[in-house]
Amino acid sequence: MTGVDTQLVLLLGGIAVILAGGLLALALTPWPRVSGTASTLSVLVGAGMGLVPVARALASGTVLSFAGPWAIPNGALMLELDPLSAFFLAPVLALSAMAGIYGREYMLSRVSRRLGLPFFGFHLMVVGMALVVLARNGVLFLVSWEAMAVAAFFLISYDQEDPASRRAGWVYLIATHVGAAALFAMFLLLAQDAGGYNFAQFAAAPPSGPRALAVVLLALIGFGAKAGFVPLHVWLPEAHAAAPSHVSAVMSGALIKLGLYGLLRIFLIIGTPADWWGPSLAGIGLVGALLGISLALYQRDLKRALAYSSVENIGLIAFALGIAYWAASRGENEAASLAMAGGLLHVWNHTLMKGTMFFAAGSVVHATHTRRLEQLGGVARRMPLTALGMTVAAVALSALPPLNGFVSEWLIYQSLIRPGLEVKGPISMLALLAVGLVSLVGALALLSFARVFGISLLGQPRSKHAEVAHESSPWLLFPMALLAIACIGVALAPGRVIALTARVAAQLFGRSGPSPLAPAAGSLPALAAFNLILWASCLLLGLVAWWLYRARPWEAKETWGCGYAAPRSRMQYGALSFAQLAAENILPPLLRPKVVRSWLRGLFPTTSRLELDDADPFTRGAYQPMFARGAGWLSSLNWVQGGALHSYLLYVLLAVVLGMVWLSVRGWGAR
Repeated sequence: MTGVDTQLVLLLGGIAVILAGGLLALALTPWPRVSGTASTLSVLVGAGMGLVPVARALASGTVLSFAGPWAIPNGALMLELDPLSAFFLAPVLALSAMAGIYGREYMLSRVSRRLGLPFFGFHLMVVGMALVVLARNGVLFLVSWEAMAVAAFFLISYDQEDPASRRAGWVYLIATHVGAAALFAMFLLLAQDAGGYNFAQFAAAPPSGPRALAVVLLALIGFGAKAGFVPLHVWLPEAHAAAPSHVSAVMSGALIKLGLYGLLRIFLIIGTPADWWGPSLAGIGLVGALLGISLALYQRDLKRALAYSSVENIGLIAFALGIAYWAASRGENEAASLAMAGGLLHVWNHTLMKGTMFFAAGSVVHATHTRRLEQLGGVARRMPLTALGMTVAAVALSALPPLNGFVSEWLIYQSLIRPGLEVKGPISMLALLAVGLVSLVGALALLSFARVFGISLLGQPRSKHAEVAHESSPWLLFPMALLAIACIGVALAPGRVIALTARVAAQLFGRSGPSPLAPAAGSLPALAAFNLILWASCLLLGLVAWWLYRARPWEAKETWGCGYAAPRSRMQYGALSFAQLAAENILPPLLRPKVVRSWLRGLFPTTSRLELDDADPFTRGAYQPMFARGAGWLSSLNWVQGGALHSYLLYVLLAVVLGMVWLSVRGWGAR
């Protein structure tokens, strides 16, 4: 057995261990703790086995392939691990392993529920994600995609007693199947030219002209719905809020990125990118980043705000990849390399940052039993380690130094600044305008996470939920700490991490494309040194403050606050008032929260009402009216369902006759 065969056995064995562990957890349903332990151990072992060949594929470019027969028509068990698959499989396995540790304790707190099924659903989702990035046959890809989607649906709607959970599950199911229908049509178009459904056949006979345009548009719809491209993003805030926190972390950090993987794989199949691919992807990404972070500003649900942040970050990644393709098509190799390096690095950075943030948010929810920001406050005093993890994640997601989010966004800025200063004409103006818009995204992200952090963790408790908060167990803190440390590690050694993306960038650019590392390598050592100096300065200041406190302990004194010596929670900024100025003056009217007012009237008024509807404006203004009109139109056809057997037999007879007539007409036309 060769080394390649050993790596292949290790990879497929790891996936099999994860699936077997899910079945074992399901069989152990009557014993929740044993079931949870089996789930955790199998995910850790399976993910560890799979990460070994993944690391080798990224470091050396090794390609592992497996082909086997399958009884399904047009289907084949064709699997392959190339650098692109390994790049997206790494966050799937690594984050799932952390979520496996986290999920045991998080789910065991729900002692009144049977946990074998959600444990199995989590394993099935992980296996589905792994097979999606490994599949090299269209039918196998769709089957894996559907297994991943159905498993995620049951995890989202796990709490069937909650109407919001049931709604979130159905919204997700509708969105994912709209995307799946587009992918089904896309593979049919590809198969017409290729004569089969294997990816190798697609690449040997790629579509061209209008058919290539149709394939790309269908891919944007199908994969964009999963990635959360605006306006196909509406399922994200619903699903992320309803799902258990460790599932939300995996969905945000890994699952939605498979939409980006699918797009990149289709681009590889079609071949040389058209001139409009890059600008289109960049435009979609920039719009998504702006709208996503804008809608996060006024969300009152902690996890909904984080979901909209995921829309923003996916938009930034798509923007960077679009800039890379656009610059490469114009021969701007330096800008293309910087944008590709920044976009690929941000894929991994977002996995680390959002995984840390969702684990911290889940820790808060686990301790307080609420996601409402208005019912939190003062949590940092009671949960210092959770607050520390959320601080790291918030700073990183705000793209501030000295953390990893700043590194990837700095590379994206560089890819725009250099053409903006060196290229003449309208391209220069567009590049500099993009710099301003990306900066606006960063400013809104800083405001959004300052709001989430300040309202949920600082100040006085706003409810009994926050007053009884307590620090979480090591099962919840350990995965969060590992991801936070990884965020710091990437900021201190970005060159080593970007080196792992070199073969992925080379695969995406092609043999004649630009170098994926040379332009980025020049600024990374200085950036790493800058981050190291900032961390050393923070550590030094902390030690000085601690020494001063120990030498002369400070005496707590009451401060004057407009005559109130002991301010109450009602005197603090709320979740809405904190961002009210930005929401009402920066956001366009269509994106602002809808305010419902009922004023006091008459000599003896009864009640008044002031409410703010923070529902997604696309759901409220487009999808809900569209589905309502569709339901009304379908209701008008109720007369067809008369309940009479002879009517149904008549319908069947008419369908058969019309089918025979159609076949006869086609036969005459062929003659």
